[in-house]
Amino acid sequence: MGPYAWTWNGEALVLVPCLVVAYALAVRVYPASRARMAAFSLAVGLMLAVFATPVQTIALRYLLTAHLLQNVVMAEWAPALIVLALPPALAAALGCAPVVRTLTRPAVALPLWLGTYFAWHVPAAYDFALRHPVTALHLEHLSYLVAGILLWWPVLQDLPHRLTSGARAAYVFAAFVLGSPLGLLLALLSSAVYRTYRDGPGLWGLDPLSDQQLAGLTMAGEQAVVFFAVFAVFFLRFLREEEAHGTTLSRG
Repeated sequence: MGPYAWTWNGEALVLVPCLVVAYALAVRVYPASRARMAAFSLAVGLMLAVFATPVQTIALRYLLTAHLLQNVVMAEWAPALIVLALPPALAAALGCAPVVRTLTRPAVALPLWLGTYFAWHVPAAYDFALRHPVTALHLEHLSYLVAGILLWWPVLQDLPHRLTSGARAAYVFAAFVLGSPLGLLLALLSSAVYRTYRDGPGLWGLDPLSDQQLAGLTMAGEQAVVFFAVFAVFFLRFLREEEAHGTTLSRG
């Protein structure tokens, strides 16, 4: 199979349709705004873009950079958009479940996300998943999605845990500081650590080490942009709230 072959897999054939059906049924009971539905559509589009196109073929056999792009979509971008797409009433209803209430606590969600991210990037686990694309690789991507949803929930939803803007900013900053070393480590290592790509055919003139360095730098750069942008939104909101609070006290 050439690197530009179009393929279909469990993420595109099963996961995405299940998410679409679940969301469609949910918004019939808990109506969503157009902006929230657009966020969900973008999440679906991103997942299809990396799993129902040649990106999937390249990720499986040729370039670590392509696989890390899939991981970023499943662990960061798509989960954030899915959480943002949930109507507040639906988020409140889901938050009533004890398991959701527990897993979306910041002190639980952040370690789960970090643990999932780092564990799957251990070379032995990474290569094992790539050697078993019908089982372990699907589990990897599903675990990224679930952990990512838990990570973003306390940031983008008010229930079941209503955090202040300052707490949300600190939480996102902590996620960036603790998560970004993974990409930097991959970029700074002096040898390629994943056998699948080290022994693979390569693509676009990238040797395995250059591919790994590019993947690590791209991952670290992406996290810097995304997490800092979200941090900035909530930090500026925190400053405005503090200013408004100070004004109210001075008038009183």
